[in-house]
Amino acid sequence: MEFVLIIIGINILYVSFFTLRMLMVIKGYRVMASLLAMVEVFVYLKGLGLVLDNLDNPINLAAYCIGWGMGVFIGSKIEEKLALGYVTVQVVVDSLEMDLPGKLRESGYGVTSWVAEGRDGPRLMMQVLAKRSNEKKLWKLITSLSPKAFIVAFEPKHLKGGFWVNRLRG
Repeated sequence: MEFVLIIIGINILYVSFFTLRMLMVIKGYRVMASLLAMVEVFVYLKGLGLVLDNLDNPINLAAYCIGWGMGVFIGSKIEEKLALGYVTVQVVVDSLEMDLPGKLRESGYGVTSWVAEGRDGPRLMMQVLAKRSNEKKLWKLITSLSPKAFIVAFEPKHLKGGFWVNRLRG
């Protein structure tokens, strides 16, 4: 039983590193991803060696598979907590008189707003950039000020210039 737990633990560690490394590569953190890859491959080779040396026991293979699945889950939760990068939140409200952009600016967010045409008439559109670690706070603020707002969030890969970048890096 102890051997099975070792296999699960090693695989959780390996796949968590693997998941974090992949997300870091996607987000452009190449140096950190490279350093993580060195640790990842060491853990991988140790774990794979243990399983390959003991293939006669199907429980060891099951432990490897369980550890793999748990590693994906744990790695994604770790990345969620780290909240690397930025998020762009696009907000659409149906009231042009609403001072939502001003209230978001008062809360420290950079907001670009404009009038757009929707199916039922003019809409106020806003684009807000925030650190991913502040995304939930931003969503709560928007929904508290405008419960009917249509909100879409996406992650920009590259940022250059403007109020947003200077403020976020400062």
